[in-house]
Amino acid sequence: MNTWMPETKLEAKMVEAMQRRAAEGTALKSFNSIILKFPKIDDSLRNCKAIFEKFDEDSNGTIDHEELKKCFHKLEIKFTEEEINDLFEACDINKDMGMKFNEFIVLLCLVYLLKDDPTALRAKSRMGMPKLEATFETLVDAFVFLDKNKDGYVSRSEMTQAVTESGEGSTGRIAIKRFEEMDWDKNGMVNFKEFLFAFTRWCGVGENEDEEEGEEKN
Repeated sequence: MNTWMPETKLEAKMVEAMQRRAAEGTALKSFNSIILKFPKIDDSLRNCKAIFEKFDEDSNGTIDHEELKKCFHKLEIKFTEEEINDLFEACDINKDMGMKFNEFIVLLCLVYLLKDDPTALRAKSRMGMPKLEATFETLVDAFVFLDKNKDGYVSRSEMTQAVTESGEGSTGRIAIKRFEEMDWDKNGMVNFKEFLFAFTRWCGVGENEDEEEGEEKN
């Protein structure tokens, strides 16, 4: 069995946090139960829009590095400068020095996963997270369900196993396709960040949201 090595400090922290969480187990029983949660997750993630707009101080549709630092300060999230830089770099997938809405959602969920110290509950409450907390926990739970060997990554074989257990062929084909959508760097292993970005696309919380709304009005 191949052991995959994290490429960055942030990825290493994600993997360690996910391994700790995996040790607690998951309440999910099947891959289908994850799919059934999509609509509820979609609604909850869209409710993040108010948080996003609050911290997008210049209202340009993205949160830049300085706005993110102010956001963390106001939410009393005690991350070091290096950790904030790492998170920004990891979530700014377009490398345009600004986080769009879907990138911000991924960042919030990573903060949720990584904040397992005693200040975590206070930080989550200040983020307006009582409602979002359940959604982020569902996403973590879904990843733990897929990560059968609890190594902090989801492999193609683990995805296949999860789908096979669901017993539905059509769902299985879709799931394998979705694994390929998650595995952006095509290394056969999916970390939690890749999983989250794929999930925001599946739920329709994508960066083309505004463009689609514009098309509907025309």
